[in-house]
Amino acid sequence: MDVSTLFNPNLDKIQISAIRRFDQEVSQISGMLKLTLGEPDFNTPEHVENAAVAAVQAHESHYTGMAGLLELRQAASSFFADKYGIHFDAESEILVTVGATEAISASLMSILVAGDKVLTPAPLYPGYEPLIQLAGAEMVEIDTTTNDFVLTAEMLEAALIANPETKAVILNYPSNPTGVTYNRAQVKAIADVIKKYSVFVISDEIYSELNYTDEKHVSIAEFAREQTIVLNGLSKSHAMTGYRIGFILADESLTGQLIKTHQYFVTAATTVSQFAAIEALTNGRDDAAVMKKEYIVRRDYIISQMTPLGFKIIKPDGAFYIFAKIPEDLVQNSFDFLIDFAKEKQVAFIPGSAFGKYGEGYVRLSYAASMDVIIEAMKRLTEYVNEKR
Repeated sequence: MDVSTLFNPNLDKIQISAIRRFDQEVSQISGMLKLTLGEPDFNTPEHVENAAVAAVQAHESHYTGMAGLLELRQAASSFFADKYGIHFDAESEILVTVGATEAISASLMSILVAGDKVLTPAPLYPGYEPLIQLAGAEMVEIDTTTNDFVLTAEMLEAALIANPETKAVILNYPSNPTGVTYNRAQVKAIADVIKKYSVFVISDEIYSELNYTDEKHVSIAEFAREQTIVLNGLSKSHAMTGYRIGFILADESLTGQLIKTHQYFVTAATTVSQFAAIEALTNGRDDAAVMKKEYIVRRDYIISQMTPLGFKIIKPDGAFYIFAKIPEDLVQNSFDFLIDFAKEKQVAFIPGSAFGKYGEGYVRLSYAASMDVIIEAMKRLTEYVNEKR
């Protein structure tokens, strides 16, 4: 009996992430320098690793409660209150998830039904749309390319008026792939619009600790708390991608529902990782500072090298990505451009088309790579561009 045709038909609408597919394809080329994935090249801080080892040695190998260790949720509550001024109760308003990725999945699958629409600024991280499609909903992209990748309150309101079926707005800031973030006035203006409509805002703030402006990160939960589902985690801030610890922070009226989906997805996050996360959020509150300082040096170096070559770059205010417009005298199809570059110079970036239709014509570089790799990659890019002209 052939059961291969019995899958959820919405699976036919989605594919494996274009970022992962491109990375795998170019990884087969010998000697490849990769500025592709958003994974810090730093090691997890040693004191956090020691906490994980201590948890193993203490035989902390059993399930925690569905929401996660209370001590960790208390640490998270204190961390986010102190850092960003948002207050969520540890016992009833914080869920520990398997990375921010599961937080995204649990949130979207909890709120969406067939026929719903989800608004997102674009270009955007490609991990949202497949989940939206699996739920039978539709993602509507708001083009920000004409406004230096910044979503304005006016743009959002126009999209909400044009799409009355909207169930949620997704914000990701600092942004993957553009590095754009929002100041207090901008966040408040967007929140003021959202509060006029019966919609959720899913605020993916995973890069909140990598904000390079003079103003600290501002969460939209400060202004629209009852409608906001905040997503965060330790992968980027503490170089803990493999530990898979994320957080959902939301009003009790929302977490009471979200925990149902979370529980059936994963039961609970990994226990040993939760003990490591307690250490990260208590004794490692400022661990990101050292990494952030280095990221700024890398960012500025890349801009100094690519701009004279004709790449148009909006200087990122956060995260660790450069989203650069391909010079007009070079191939504009981002996939073809980067495949040729990878084959000729053994350097890999990510095609802008991986971030939606508004990303075509751009390339994304991750500067979560060592300075030595970045310097060599820029040298090869300069050679390649000059040879093509």
